[in-house]
Amino acid sequence: MPKPKKKSAYARAGVDIHRADALVQSIAEMAKNTKIKHPGLRNISGGGGYASLYAIDQRRLIAATTDGVGTKLKIAFETDVHHTVGIDLVAMSVNDLICVGAAPLFFLDYFATGKLRLGTAKKVLSGIVQGCLQAECALVGGETAEMPSMYANGEYDLAGFAVGLVEKQKLLGGPRVKSGDVLILVPSSGPHSNGFSLIRKLIEKAPHPKKLRDQCFRPTQIYVGAFKELDQSLKQDLHGMAHITGSGWLNVPRLNESLDYEFDLDAAGFVLPSVFRELSRIGRLSLEETFTTFNAGVGLVIAVAPRAVSKALGALRRSGSPGVVAGQVVRRKKRQQSSVRIRVQEKLLQLNY
Repeated sequence: MPKPKKKSAYARAGVDIHRADALVQSIAEMAKNTKIKHPGLRNISGGGGYASLYAIDQRRLIAATTDGVGTKLKIAFETDVHHTVGIDLVAMSVNDLICVGAAPLFFLDYFATGKLRLGTAKKVLSGIVQGCLQAECALVGGETAEMPSMYANGEYDLAGFAVGLVEKQKLLGGPRVKSGDVLILVPSSGPHSNGFSLIRKLIEKAPHPKKLRDQCFRPTQIYVGAFKELDQSLKQDLHGMAHITGSGWLNVPRLNESLDYEFDLDAAGFVLPSVFRELSRIGRLSLEETFTTFNAGVGLVIAVAPRAVSKALGALRRSGSPGVVAGQVVRRKKRQQSSVRIRVQEKLLQLNY
């Protein structure tokens, strides 16, 4: 009998990403029955599943996304710091939206709590407004739900919804990403809003928990400005974008699941940021776990045509989100799974999608 595979640290913290993936597949099957027939509207596949797409005419697509902040909210409750989680909420939706090539138009929020505390709610809302300003989109509405006994005293939950437009010829990802494309990394501001079921446990074990908590609690970086600069400068030479969110670098194959992705972080001079080195040390995480649980210091992976690399780097600098060339797209070897190969700290990682 084969030896049972050891659970990852993230699974031991209560999060099973494989079970979540299975649920997503089930939802996709059930959702097929909801497709409606409406003049001028039709479902089409989204690039990498980052956004849902609807064709509104022969030229344009509506793109829509939804997300939350997750257990990072627990740190907001513990510290009574609530304004930054609103930025996180906007970021997690709009950063997905741009991965299909859609600039966000507007945002809506959902705030649910057991007993409404106006001071706390206003702080959260101020962060949402700040996030929308950074994303250059309008906050057009939302819902506040007060539900006694549903939440612990002082706690709340958040959900966000972003909508944008993209022209069909500008749709990113999928067949537009080709073997030979150059991969550019854009740094993150920290763990963003993923991995906190594990992060909170590791903070408790840290020699300086407040310092580590503050590093992890930095708001998620919003990349809409970077996308707009790239779109304007590169035109058709911008091929794909992958938001490095839940499941870490396993998001890279969402650019195009029929290809492989190779990175040499050592040659690119990319060093794992100290916050991730500390989390890995405390949790005794392997490099593989670090790169599949966290973003490992990268918020966005961009695929561009080789001839457009200089333009892309210039556009990213102008946007305030500088990037570094660190890899390339390659033809997939004869296997069923797409893979990400990463040379880092003189080791070669292979992450199978």
